[in-house]
Amino acid sequence: MSSSSSEVGTRCHPAATPVPAEPILQVEGIEVVYDQVILAVHGVTLSVGQGAIVALLGANGAGKSSTLKAISGLVGAERGAIVAGRIAYRGAEVTRAAPDTLVRGGLVQVLEGRHCFAHLSVEENLLTGGFVNQPSRQQLRAELEKIYHYFPRLKERRKSLAGYTSGGEQQMVAIGRALMARPRLVLLDEPSMGLAPLIVAEIFDIVSRLNATEGVSFLLAEQNASIALRHAHHAFVLESGQVVASGPAGELAARSDIHEHYLGAAA
Repeated sequence: MSSSSSEVGTRCHPAATPVPAEPILQVEGIEVVYDQVILAVHGVTLSVGQGAIVALLGANGAGKSSTLKAISGLVGAERGAIVAGRIAYRGAEVTRAAPDTLVRGGLVQVLEGRHCFAHLSVEENLLTGGFVNQPSRQQLRAELEKIYHYFPRLKERRKSLAGYTSGGEQQMVAIGRALMARPRLVLLDEPSMGLAPLIVAEIFDIVSRLNATEGVSFLLAEQNASIALRHAHHAFVLESGQVVASGPAGELAARSDIHEHYLGAAA
């Protein structure tokens, strides 16, 4: 499933996704403050269309993770709060909804850092993600086999303790566990961090396949702008907690000023 470096460089950009009447996610002018004094996100507005892959780009500290955690309801766990703005998911306001409510509604976040239960097997990790919808044993097994279809590496390592798998495999476990909840929208935070280029390419290829065949929408925060823009339909660029550029991914990928001024010349 891995792609060679030459294949990665020449992969065609995804076809443009039609803009639906009602995006699956709308974020309007949110502000996020930590410890009541540290302003991390200021006036961020963005949207994710039904069945789209949207990239949230920016350097370390730009506010990407805070934006995702505000959307998923996890910002409160880090002494943060949304102090202004509005978030709507599938047309309903969820600005201050509890994380478990959002997960049951199909909005799931994969946190930065490949969080796994190290003492559980790969398969046990995956199964923990499926219990939220209280599926039958047959449904749970069917979802598990679907994950193995997209992540054959995990099927090979299903009995291994997650803590003894590679970084790339742990990232796959984290994504697969989120997918076990049958989400409509997945928030992916820095999926490429610390991984070898071929593994990064493999993970992004799987994301694109899940989007194309299962209709899962993705909002992914990434510092690796090159690969994110190759797989996304639309993108937003953050700097110092604010959106400084947005547009179709292909157009942003062609703008040298975006790379030089906001993402780093080598991004």
